[in-house]
Amino acid sequence: MTAPSTLVPGRRLLLATAVLAACSALPAAAQGSWPTKPVRMVVPFAPGGTTDILARAMAVELTKALGQPFVVDNRAGAGGNIGADIVAKAAPDGYTILMGTVGTHAINKWLYDKMPFDPVKDFAPISLVAGVPNVMVVNAEKARSLKIGNVQQFIAYAKANPGKLNMASSGNGTSIHMAGELFKTMTGAYMVHFPYRGSGPALMDMVGGNMDVMFDNLPSAMQQIKAGKLTALAVTSAQRSAALPDVPTVEQAGGPQLKGFEASSWFGLLAPAGTPMEIVNRIQQEVAKAIKTPDVSDKLLAQGAIPSGNTPQEFAKLIDAELKKWAPVVKASGAKVD
Repeated sequence: MTAPSTLVPGRRLLLATAVLAACSALPAAAQGSWPTKPVRMVVPFAPGGTTDILARAMAVELTKALGQPFVVDNRAGAGGNIGADIVAKAAPDGYTILMGTVGTHAINKWLYDKMPFDPVKDFAPISLVAGVPNVMVVNAEKARSLKIGNVQQFIAYAKANPGKLNMASSGNGTSIHMAGELFKTMTGAYMVHFPYRGSGPALMDMVGGNMDVMFDNLPSAMQQIKAGKLTALAVTSAQRSAALPDVPTVEQAGGPQLKGFEASSWFGLLAPAGTPMEIVNRIQQEVAKAIKTPDVSDKLLAQGAIPSGNTPQEFAKLIDAELKKWAPVVKASGAKVD
């Protein structure tokens, strides 16, 4: 038999009121079973690029695992800053997350005079989804006509014809842009930079012949390489890619002047700062599970991506290390965006 309450009616009423007030102050996700509605996954670049490809792959898996739609929302512009800022300023309730990149969270801080957000203070890292080498590609038809079949021939032509080659990128400050700037700095070759609002539209102009060279993320360029529309001269990672084993690294192909060249990309999920760790950990766990399945991992590896799924703490350490790595690179390149 339950013992009768020793509280007088007035005190019981006060206690009940206090409990209700405390519950109403909690985030919605803490009061019920998250998620109870669709989750928006912001991609800060146009459709068709690697950020978009990886986001859509993760959205499918998270939708299956968590029972609510994860909806990709492309918000391109300012090298990824527009989309990232939307998430930085969103409610920390687990219903808005970002597919961030090395650009939004390690390069832009040093490239832009004014940043609308702090890449560390304004975000809660969830998990690194994948690391991706960039690949130096040229328009295949243009390469044949100019007799450019390798990196050294490209450098020779660029030096002999300064300003005649157009270099596309997915936006100012992206790893694609900075890989090209690093290449220009180390070789003395000059190409005119044209920033786009993502890899997708840049690749369209590469294939169409309006652009000549691009240091694109390997997954987004792979289809056009296989189709023979683009010629891969080198990958920008320290090691060759298993997806393109016959393609050398920039360092291997470029000789002494490109010794130590490395400019890879990475992509990971982040939430607004203050998002409950229960939600952050839940998403990370499901990402890690999905990446370990053969269906997902094989697809990523086939496109040149290296799956991760690490913890929020490990992802935070990576972001800190990458911020320190890219600061001197951006400074040495002289690149700056007002």
